[in-house]
Amino acid sequence: MNKNKKRLIILLAVTTFLSLVSCKKDSKNLDSSKNKSKQDVNINNIVNKDGNDIETRYNTPKGYKRVITKDNSFASFLRNEELKPYGEKSYYYNGREKKSDGVYDSVFNVDLEGKNLLHCADACYKFRGDYLYKQKKYSDIKFRFVSGGIADFEKYTRGYRVDPESGEYFLMGEPSADQNVYNKFMDTVYGYSGTLSLVKDTRPISFKDMEIGDMFVRGGTPGTKRVGHAVMIIDMATDKKGEKIFMLAQSYMPAQQPQVLINPLNKELSPWYKLKEVESSGKLKTPQWTFELNELKRFNE
Repeated sequence: MNKNKKRLIILLAVTTFLSLVSCKKDSKNLDSSKNKSKQDVNINNIVNKDGNDIETRYNTPKGYKRVITKDNSFASFLRNEELKPYGEKSYYYNGREKKSDGVYDSVFNVDLEGKNLLHCADACYKFRGDYLYKQKKYSDIKFRFVSGGIADFEKYTRGYRVDPESGEYFLMGEPSADQNVYNKFMDTVYGYSGTLSLVKDTRPISFKDMEIGDMFVRGGTPGTKRVGHAVMIIDMATDKKGEKIFMLAQSYMPAQQPQVLINPLNKELSPWYKLKEVESSGKLKTPQWTFELNELKRFNE
């Protein structure tokens, strides 16, 4: 085994703290003990417990219709991502259950494979990467590492592998774009990317111009008290007046199955959020994080 290959294997085996500064660990003062917004009462009959994805599980409130999306679009992909049966919990990578009360209403059916990798920014990278992979847009699957290097899946399909620290590529395998190669590529992204890199992989978007697939992102800085977080807009709807509502998903720390967040400030509308209400408050308040409105971003194209 050559020195470059040994070096790369060692690097890939160690998940650095750079990914871990993306989000704080689930905090008791932000979790269920102080956010008891259960979904027991919902006068708008929003939840269809038999639905297995966003579009079939969540009805729009009275007077609203889902925004029109194109077939094979990122927005359509998000609406049709598989959810676990209604009422099932989100689990951490170590098999421990995350309580749902005051935090989430549904859980995406994601296998963490016992790896402490899928944190907040990583869930955003996963949704985007999985969509592009499904569309076979391999050359578009490019994400930054916190170190500054680029994870480039098209190079992976040609047998190259990356050193996440330096960004250098080495020819180490046979050309392939199969699922196993993609999964290993994304594990590297999860391990060496985070909210700091996600900020660079996205561009600012006006709050009023929100679209499905946009994210609220705050970059975390290693070695400081400023930690980061990210949530993604996974669906939107409008009424006849053009008033918008939206739905959010997140992962968190430690690694856990991504969740559909409740709206802690409007139980009757939850899990939908009303854009006008959020704009009036000046901040987006989610169960475990509060964002500034100017932190809305969209993946670079």
